[in-house]
Amino acid sequence: MSGPQLVELAPSILSSDFAHLAAQIHAAAEGGASVIHVDVMDGHFVPNITIGPPVVRSLRGTTNLPLDCHLMIENPDQYIPDFAEAGANWISVHQEACIHLNRTLHLIRSHNLLAGVVINPATPVETLSEVLDIVDFVLVMSVNPGFGGQKFIPGVVHKIRKLAELREQRRLNYRIEVDGGIALDTVSEVVRAGAEILVAGNAVFGKGDPKTNAQKLLRAATEATLQKV
Repeated sequence: MSGPQLVELAPSILSSDFAHLAAQIHAAAEGGASVIHVDVMDGHFVPNITIGPPVVRSLRGTTNLPLDCHLMIENPDQYIPDFAEAGANWISVHQEACIHLNRTLHLIRSHNLLAGVVINPATPVETLSEVLDIVDFVLVMSVNPGFGGQKFIPGVVHKIRKLAELREQRRLNYRIEVDGGIALDTVSEVVRAGAEILVAGNAVFGKGDPKTNAQKLLRAATEATLQKV
């Protein structure tokens, strides 16, 4: 891909203070965040339970930013229409959770949403070979999904690089998203590897001001794009 890529920050509300969620989202947006990442967990596919369509509907009323709904759930086909109706703009599903992945991705697109596919740390990029031409983005998990605040797994960086290479070889247009342990000490490495959408929870909402934290992350990411060969 020619020229430095546009890097976007997608704060994960999983790490936010839900009592002040709207204010925290606004602060992150003022710091340059351009997407809001919504982690949806069902207690089955991952060992945690988070939020569903009602919260997405409430979020839709507080921000105009795209809502990136990451479905860490079994049977996502059953719930995709509900999230679409609630106001999701992007929906991503796990390769590991979808028996008929092609059909699920087309279902997302049938609701005029951006469709993404997610792979866990132990899942090879090669498992996505047959759907890379129909996805809008690929989300690489850099922690095992289920909980916020986990430590970044360095071994996933090669998968980001591989996805960037495949995109160029096959002349495709999907974007590359990364989620898990993204902070000031890891952001440069993933951006240099090819990540363009950075999901960050604790690094934005954990300590201090979300606006300032978002600005620092984006500054580090922008500097990293200039270091790409």
